[in-house]
Amino acid sequence: MRKILIVGAGQAGLQLALTLVDHGGYDVTLMTAQTPEEIRDGRILSTQCMFHPSLAIERDAGLNTWEADTPQIEGLRVTVGGPDGAALAFYGALEGYAQSVDQRVKMAGWLERLERAGGKVVLHPVATSELESLASLYDLTVVAAGRGPLVELFERDDARSPYTVPRRALAAIYLHGVKPVPSHPVPQVRINVVPGVGELFVMPVLTRTGVGDAAFIEGVPGGPLDVFTERRLSAEEHLDKLKGLLAQWFPWEADLYAEARPTDDKSTLCGGYAPAVRHPVAKVGSGKVLGMGDVVVLNDPAAGQGANNAAHCAKIYLDAIVARGDLPFDEDWMRETFERYWAYAQWSTALTNGLIGDGLPDHIQQILGAATQDDQVARRFASGYSDPPSLASWFFDPTATGAYLASRQPAPS
Repeated sequence: MRKILIVGAGQAGLQLALTLVDHGGYDVTLMTAQTPEEIRDGRILSTQCMFHPSLAIERDAGLNTWEADTPQIEGLRVTVGGPDGAALAFYGALEGYAQSVDQRVKMAGWLERLERAGGKVVLHPVATSELESLASLYDLTVVAAGRGPLVELFERDDARSPYTVPRRALAAIYLHGVKPVPSHPVPQVRINVVPGVGELFVMPVLTRTGVGDAAFIEGVPGGPLDVFTERRLSAEEHLDKLKGLLAQWFPWEADLYAEARPTDDKSTLCGGYAPAVRHPVAKVGSGKVLGMGDVVVLNDPAAGQGANNAAHCAKIYLDAIVARGDLPFDEDWMRETFERYWAYAQWSTALTNGLIGDGLPDHIQQILGAATQDDQVARRFASGYSDPPSLASWFFDPTATGAYLASRQPAPS
């Protein structure tokens, strides 16, 4: 039986651990710093929107514990505007529904499930100095802890990482009582953009206190939305500050928050980080360890791809581990396995980086404008969030975009 160590208990690490245990034939140990109770009772870990292909991965693995209780997100509403109101708006239906589960609920539940299934869970924060001795005890060591000093073992891939500083100041809160859009009150992700200022994302989420909404500000650093990092605010203070920003910068959203209240006193999260792609193999002493998830591909949350990337990474790594049989998990295999993941993640990375640059490129502005007039363009744009590789043929290249949009014009009579 092959021995595998996974360090980190997020979407990627836990999914890989659970699916390896369920597959059979592997002795799986997962190391994490928190108990399920500490995760469940702690501060929110993220915002997340799992799109249909990622949900299908979880469903096929029997990991969709909360699917029946979680709102089914039917589409994306995009609004571009400013203090004077919305200048552009459209709704794009998704081909399959998306869902969002509070990761405090999900990761705590999965960690408990892993122990019940026979995986070994070791409650211990792993220091860099410990990793060499630990890795020597296993056939394969996977680092899935996307924050902390272990990440620094993996060198930044400059060729795949255009940004070296945070592109957005991030501030999230989970709320009860946010009203839906009156004109189309179905579960949806609301993407609100003020060029040069930042974004507001709103989506339904199953939290530990029931169904609510995640409201997530992405402010251009130093700009008017970058107001949450001077000190740790209470949830009520965070909400008050958010309401002030809505009234000034997203007035079409403001009235929907009249009855909003925090889901709990730990329902906020603030910070920022530079998006990065890192080389997947780190040397620890005489051995090598493999990075996964946010360790190797860390996107800004602007396109909602983080948890989806992690789900795809865990599935690709699982398949590669199983296919390896009794052969060694050597450095060549590690790099080849990551490149299979990068074949997917390059497109979610390109989508995200394109949205957080210095202004939207002209051809993307043309797509958004066309989507206000053509439901098929709106649906194709929304589908790109579910399936980023589908964007490769038309979204990133101005010439390809122009050809597609021209094909949507009626033929001259």
